[in-house]
Amino acid sequence: MCRSIKTLRPPVLPEEATEDDIRAAALQYVRKVSGFRAPAAHNREVFEQAVDEIAEATRALLEGIEVRGSGGAKRPVREPASVSGAA
Repeated sequence: MCRSIKTLRPPVLPEEATEDDIRAAALQYVRKVSGFRAPAAHNREVFEQAVDEIAEATRALLEGIEVRGSGGAKRPVREPASVSGAA
């Protein structure tokens, strides 16, 4: 399951990680650690809280990490592209 978590920093990811990328990685981590693909109703709150906290830690890591050879520039997390489907 964790093999599907991809590296979210440049140069492995050519663009900045989106919020969706970060959330997906956090969800995969929580699934692996908990052993549940989806939590039972009585565990849903703690499961979602863990995903939120791991996503925040991931976001902070990506915002603060410096990749050698990149000129020391920190790359901000980009927002996912909006989907226009309104008629």
